[in-house]
Amino acid sequence: MFVVKLAPRFVLGLSLWALLSSARAEPQVDRGEYLVRAANCVSCHTTPGGAVFAGGVPFATDFGTIYSTNITPDKDTGIGSWSFDQFEAAMRHGVRPDGEHLYPAFPYTNFTKIDDADLHDLYAYFMSLKPVNAPARPNEMRFPFNQRALMGVWKALYFKPGRYVNDASRSEQWNRGAYLVEALAHCSACHSPRNALGAEKTGALYTGGVLQEFDEERGPVPRAAPNLTAAPYGLGAWSEADIAGYLKPGINTRTRLMGTMNEVVLNSTRYLSDADVQAMAVYLKGLPAAGDTGRRPSKAVMELGAKQYDIHCGTCHLPTGLGSDDTAPPLAGSALAQAPDPSSLIDLVINGPRLPQEAPSSQWRMRPWQSMTPFAQKLSDEQAAALLSYVRNSWGNAAGEVKPSDIDRLR
Repeated sequence: MFVVKLAPRFVLGLSLWALLSSARAEPQVDRGEYLVRAANCVSCHTTPGGAVFAGGVPFATDFGTIYSTNITPDKDTGIGSWSFDQFEAAMRHGVRPDGEHLYPAFPYTNFTKIDDADLHDLYAYFMSLKPVNAPARPNEMRFPFNQRALMGVWKALYFKPGRYVNDASRSEQWNRGAYLVEALAHCSACHSPRNALGAEKTGALYTGGVLQEFDEERGPVPRAAPNLTAAPYGLGAWSEADIAGYLKPGINTRTRLMGTMNEVVLNSTRYLSDADVQAMAVYLKGLPAAGDTGRRPSKAVMELGAKQYDIHCGTCHLPTGLGSDDTAPPLAGSALAQAPDPSSLIDLVINGPRLPQEAPSSQWRMRPWQSMTPFAQKLSDEQAAALLSYVRNSWGNAAGEVKPSDIDRLR
């Protein structure tokens, strides 16, 4: 697959955003900065300790490793020599100024939908930044995937360029949400399954995906992006307020920010206006139910899982799986627990939650839920697999069985 979650876990704090903005007062540049945040460009183009937007972030794919490039206006190593038309060609068609195809780890498949005015504002913002001389790190793609010319065939098969077109039958708010989700925020890039050639499965958009997180010690590690549709094993149990709460303050009545969404909220969605976040929530809540639950566990597995749950989980999450305001969030109706791929759930239980580097909001900081300790030393592979299979298939939840080999792979 082409898309991965960046491993370095870079977070651009409020003070650094302010520093980047302090020298400018042009309305077009200010609008561009907002759009850059909506698109979360900083997470993919900034390494920990590196210059902002100077690139170098590794993206592990099934075809090799791709490194993000310098998007500061440096004329030698960045995009400083690019005309607007060349910038537009990259964003809308996935083509570099030299005519070579870009790999879709850069989500031009979504950015093609950005409207003309926003594209001009984005260009103005990037050209207003301080140039940074940072040569691109060579990609490490296997043959034949290192032959960019083949991307022309890939595009002919899977890429449909074109601006977002409003749906006249829908409200202005719904269309704004659709534009943000489908174009700028490129949510489908992580939350949709992909075929053998790395293209999103158009008939299964937003039904959950698998991405790779590059861990400095373990290398590429699989992570799950949950189903975002209205399916009961997706966001069916979430209200619009739940979705908006997760995207901005990073917490709602069902869960709190952690894991692979940390950088998305910290670097992007918490900066969006309340109106835009609400529009995204309206659009996402309206996605029709879709997706597959996978093969369910046997009775024996469920019985073993129930025993492990009673011993290790029931006190905080309650026998009902509903949790409480004081101890732990609910597992019933959890999109993460029911994700098509259990990788993120396994990592959460075995290694403990990866909380954000900084609290995204005062609401997140004040939530009294207890922090869960890792269970790696308390559960065998068989016990952990049964426990998670039980969680994924109790209280109305429905998801595929977790195997002991899945646990072993992620320890």
